[in-house]
Amino acid sequence: MNSSRRSSQALPIFAAAFAAIAFVGVVSPLAIAAEIPAIALRQRAEKKIFTDSEITDGFLKTAFGAEYHLAGRVDRIRKYDEPVRVFADGNRPDRKAQLAKVVADIGQRIAHLDIAMAESREAANVVVKMVRDRDLNRTIASFYGSERAREIKTSLDPQCLSGFRKSDKYEIEHSDVILTVDNGDFVFLDCAYEELLQSLGPINDTSSVPWTMFNDSVSMGFFDIYDQYILNILYDPRIKAGMTVEEVKAVLPDVLADVRVWVKKANDLTD
Repeated sequence: MNSSRRSSQALPIFAAAFAAIAFVGVVSPLAIAAEIPAIALRQRAEKKIFTDSEITDGFLKTAFGAEYHLAGRVDRIRKYDEPVRVFADGNRPDRKAQLAKVVADIGQRIAHLDIAMAESREAANVVVKMVRDRDLNRTIASFYGSERAREIKTSLDPQCLSGFRKSDKYEIEHSDVILTVDNGDFVFLDCAYEELLQSLGPINDTSSVPWTMFNDSVSMGFFDIYDQYILNILYDPRIKAGMTVEEVKAVLPDVLADVRVWVKKANDLTD
């Protein structure tokens, strides 16, 4: 598989049957990018100015629906309504350190999200399982069963995967992320950002929005400006779990105005 590209998929877990690293401080995404030339190149070419309609279109397409789901409705907002704690389950200290930087960066970029690393699995509501590429299919089968794993392999052929379990109120209760550790730094970071962010709620991939990492033809490796808009809208307190499209549209203009101010400040944007 080409190491400069990835096929990552988010798998929402709605049916109940499917059912330690400390926070390392503030880390600039530029510091991460400086280590990976392919990411630095993408950041230099990144589009940073978007119209309200472009942002709204991407938010509605990713926050509602699901490319692949097991059961339940997908026409409601899904998000965490509590602090998010991430546990790294794996044997690679270097990948755990990279994941901690990714989590810290996400925490800096989303205004109303409390996210950090957890020291234990028991303290976490997001568990990131790190595996070798050759063990990916076996790991997926251990999570979802052999029959479902074959369906996932056939329909998605993922290189990394995420899913979540939600309550009857559409509040996410737990997320699982599976990342491969041996396909290079770019693929690891690209998958880590996409799957962690999708595990927070925007689970629907779309091929019609060219600026989002939730498009399988787009590889970023960092938390881009466009997706910061999507996640900041989702985690604004006025956007609540269980909302319909029409309910979201009623508050979205005011939410987006405030999100624009935050994203501009968080990224030192001049325009």
